[in-house]
Amino acid sequence: MFDIPTPALLVDLDAMEDNIEQMARYFASRKAKLRPHAKTHKSPFLAWKQLEAGAIGITCAKLSEAEVLIQGGIQDILLANQVTHPSKIRRLTGLARHSRIIVACDSLENARDLAEAAQAAGASLNVLIEVDVGLGRSGLRTTDDVIELARYIQGSPSLKFKGIMGYEGHCVFIKDFAARKAEGEKSNARLVAVRDALIQAGIPVDIVSAGGTGTYNIAGDFPGITEVQAGSYLFMDSRYLELDLGFKSALTVLATVVSRPEPHIAVLDAGKKAITEEFGLPQVVNLPGAELTRLSEEHGVLKLAPEAQGLRVNDQVQLIPSHGCTTIDLHDWYYGIRKGDPEITWPVAARGRFI
Repeated sequence: MFDIPTPALLVDLDAMEDNIEQMARYFASRKAKLRPHAKTHKSPFLAWKQLEAGAIGITCAKLSEAEVLIQGGIQDILLANQVTHPSKIRRLTGLARHSRIIVACDSLENARDLAEAAQAAGASLNVLIEVDVGLGRSGLRTTDDVIELARYIQGSPSLKFKGIMGYEGHCVFIKDFAARKAEGEKSNARLVAVRDALIQAGIPVDIVSAGGTGTYNIAGDFPGITEVQAGSYLFMDSRYLELDLGFKSALTVLATVVSRPEPHIAVLDAGKKAITEEFGLPQVVNLPGAELTRLSEEHGVLKLAPEAQGLRVNDQVQLIPSHGCTTIDLHDWYYGIRKGDPEITWPVAARGRFI
């Protein structure tokens, strides 16, 4: 039993460190390098651990997230989303004076706004063009549009064209590896073909950024990809654990039994405000015969088979979230555990930074 107020976000430090080392070993022998995604952990403390293990920089999802990482001393950041609102662009160009930040762009209009704001701020802003590689979300759809936008960025004194990015998110959860590899390589080939067209048009391309945890060892081995944006490998939620990637489960939510209204029911103090069910209900850890059957705002309900009915009020239960990224953002603190004992706490510093 941990002397920790619940619900609480627990990190198995040994498992997390093994995951960091495993990913670092993979990229140490490859041309492509790792730029891990901080949208998973939202923590400069953890970003530094990834950098110390060999990552070339950090990826962020949102401007406010990048601000927290930069304030935490991280200097090399890819902001892998478009920044379009004038006030946000001003903040972005301010960050460019204090870091090596790169921003994604997929329209001439946005590029013009970025160029004007950077010039007004006396800043130089690094830009990647986002290419749609099959996900059907943001990103340019045609090679001609990419070349046109790259030429505009090249010709803007306040912008620096660094390369292209494309996320094969539609591939990452395909369970069969051969099928996942085939689909991932189609997306990677699309991105590298755009790179080749840019080079043929006389436009140098330094960065070709792709991949996620589910495709790290596909994009990481694909010729022409220079960096991979994997994030969830650090903790491995239950959905990623289904892919058998070799990384360990390192993140749980600790909950306490607060009610035993019937022999086959236990009620926990962790509900949807502590753990999400985005990809399914959380899994109960090391408690045979106990199954989480539903979540409400503040409660989780366990169905107990006879072998689990010895559970008492104030007993603690650990739950693996189906999606770590959206669960972590619900918490203020991490509690680092090593071999069953609390070792360290640190803040989820970029919690709520979705602007």
